[in-house]
Amino acid sequence: MRTPATLLALALTVVSLAACATAVRGTAVRSPAVIAEDLARSTKTVVEPDFVNGTDGSDVDRLAATSITDIQAYWTENFPSVFGGQWEDLRGGFYSVDTADADAKAPPCTESAATISGNAYYCSNGDVIVWDRAALLPVLAERFGGGGVVLVLAHEMGHAVQQRTGLGRGGDRDSAALYPGIVIEAMADCYAGAFVRWVVDGNAEHLRIDAGELDSLMRALITFRDPLGTSHREESAHGDAFDRVSAFQDGYDSGPKLCADLNATNRAFTQRAFTSAEDEARGGNLPLPDLLPAISGDLGTYFSRELSAAGHEWSPPKIEQVADQPRCTGGEQGAVAFCPDQNSVQVREEGTLGDIHTNIGDFGTGTVLASRFALGALGAAGKPTTGEPAQRGTLCLAGAYTGSLLKPQGDFTVSPGDLDEAVQVLLGYDYPARDVDGGSIKSGFDRVSAFRGGVVGGAKACDLG
Repeated sequence: MRTPATLLALALTVVSLAACATAVRGTAVRSPAVIAEDLARSTKTVVEPDFVNGTDGSDVDRLAATSITDIQAYWTENFPSVFGGQWEDLRGGFYSVDTADADAKAPPCTESAATISGNAYYCSNGDVIVWDRAALLPVLAERFGGGGVVLVLAHEMGHAVQQRTGLGRGGDRDSAALYPGIVIEAMADCYAGAFVRWVVDGNAEHLRIDAGELDSLMRALITFRDPLGTSHREESAHGDAFDRVSAFQDGYDSGPKLCADLNATNRAFTQRAFTSAEDEARGGNLPLPDLLPAISGDLGTYFSRELSAAGHEWSPPKIEQVADQPRCTGGEQGAVAFCPDQNSVQVREEGTLGDIHTNIGDFGTGTVLASRFALGALGAAGKPTTGEPAQRGTLCLAGAYTGSLLKPQGDFTVSPGDLDEAVQVLLGYDYPARDVDGGSIKSGFDRVSAFRGGVVGGAKACDLG
């Protein structure tokens, strides 16, 4: 059984503290000029942090205060239509903590300031949101822009929404089976996505986020994915990259009502634990020379089956190793190319594909390969192989293939981290979306969205008939 997976080294990781916490590993970051630039880019007007307990009035706290103000305004506006009651501002308020100060006072729900280094959290006991202004918010701003700060605080406010609503809108709201930890976190990610959409649409009084910044927000979000091999059943599970991006995009696309209805009966998660010591020892990865024949054979079987079901005939393309950049059509397809005239998939192992395999993982490579087989399948079905429909269809079919591996019909399957790798390659490269002329979808956010459509809906969602 082939089970590929790996993760980039985590710069950020998720830990449990009170209702929820997000942690950054690293030293405190102090770049006032950078933070000031992020503040200016992310705001139309700035709210002073006078209402924040422990603030030093710094730009990073000003960004946090501005974010919190608009997030509460969002819920004041939207809470009644979703839940039928009025929004109540946090009674315990907000706390900014300088964890670099050994004498800093412990915030609510903790024994010392040092214990929350690199964290932001919501604590239901005190109805408070707390953040580390020394080693969390500045790191987020420097790595991902001001939107990274907005994202984390919107997620934590999502937990405050849950506290006010008993988690769901109907049913047994106290059932741990309906609302395990990973559902709670998905709901908060979904609420954050709904809020970000509200800002992107220009409804916020103070904040501004351009749609072009969504890729950066997605990179911030997936950096908070759970460590490789974490089971979705663990109490502290937050989800893998695919789970977290999916929840955020659902909120962004559909709004808070969908988020409020999430529970374990209607939400599937791709995060999984290792099933063998062997797979865990190798991080779920296969060497590139072993991966190519294994996945190409499985791709051929999958698309032959789907095309046959849709009434089309197809001979799977053969893998052709090339020494130079593949160039068999009118445009650059990247490190892997589908060649319709030869009915082949040209692969150059050196260079970009090798870098993807090494730095992201073997299913990053697998996603690129799947997209080229998908492009060939579109042609076999008489669908366009150029233009936006081809680009979206290719991603959708690559996603449909990936989704089939979650419940495999043969020996080929996925292992922990594979869908993380798919998301990473989709955010970082446009190769999987390229048509035969080299045209592509430029937004990583949109590439992930098209791919997700296939994972969730299967080949039927990709108009292969």
